[in-house]
Amino acid sequence: MQIQQNISLRQYNTMGIDAQARQFSTFGTVDELQELTALSESSPRLVLGGGSNMLLTRDFNGWVLKNELTGIELIDETDEYYYVKVGAGENWHGFVQTAISRGWAGVENLSLIPGNVGASPMQNIGAYGVEVKDVFEELEAWHWNEKTTRTFSNNDCGFGYRESVFKRQLKDQYVILNVVFRLRKQPKFNTSYGAIEQELEKMGVKELSIAAVSQAVINIRRSKLPDPAVIGNAGSFFKNPSIPAAQFQQLKQNFEGIVGYNNPDGSVKLAAGWLIEQCGWKGFRRGDAGCHAKQALVLVNYGNATGAEIYELSTEIVDSVQNKFGVELEREVNII
Repeated sequence: MQIQQNISLRQYNTMGIDAQARQFSTFGTVDELQELTALSESSPRLVLGGGSNMLLTRDFNGWVLKNELTGIELIDETDEYYYVKVGAGENWHGFVQTAISRGWAGVENLSLIPGNVGASPMQNIGAYGVEVKDVFEELEAWHWNEKTTRTFSNNDCGFGYRESVFKRQLKDQYVILNVVFRLRKQPKFNTSYGAIEQELEKMGVKELSIAAVSQAVINIRRSKLPDPAVIGNAGSFFKNPSIPAAQFQQLKQNFEGIVGYNNPDGSVKLAAGWLIEQCGWKGFRRGDAGCHAKQALVLVNYGNATGAEIYELSTEIVDSVQNKFGVELEREVNII
């Protein structure tokens, strides 16, 4: 275990923000985490996974600890399910590809989502009609103050739309160590969301498989989302907002092309990207901070933008959507 001082975090966040960490270390075992818990006890802490869902707006005057707990293990199975335990430091897409190669179904729609496994329940990541809560069994997490490990069930996590207790009530109290996923032996395909069916047809797929669905999702994502290795970004910067059905009907009268999807509770979820695009932000660039040319939901760093510049741009976008549509956007990324 190596402790470094005053190092740049540019390579550790997909937005490519050049913020500094006063102290930095990685941990690959629980023993190392316990040791770092003692060393960092009197300082602010920031735990990094893949650094894919965050915006660093300042230097971090404390300890930045990178989670490198790895391992993918089949721990149990029934007639219907495989139960797979995955280290929080595993790359998410790498895990999805492993699942597909072994015939473990359920996460294929979540292909190519950036970040690590530990962030998946924190954020309740989702795409193309599937969320992590749909395949989640339990997780183990380390409590900073109590210095003990606790197991969380699906209900314990309080999952919502891009939400969990780890982003709200229990924010900064736990470090996720591993996650157990409940994956199907017989796939239940979900191809009705977005352009998956069209992409499968374009691919010439005759017999549906989890590998084919995964590849269709990968193709779609690559066609409209920037690669963080090329252009700094944190994926979708904003959540899709939900509004009352009556408000949606009023908006439809004023904005004929507005995009909305019915929620189970009767509210309507709007496409944040459409709202932002209608306000003229798609393809906008100021310095190295911008709004992606193919997907307005993605804010980008073209090279040397600061986190403060990206945040300022996001605030202008929130204000413009509020002024035009009377709808408040909420940031999906974690602001540090």
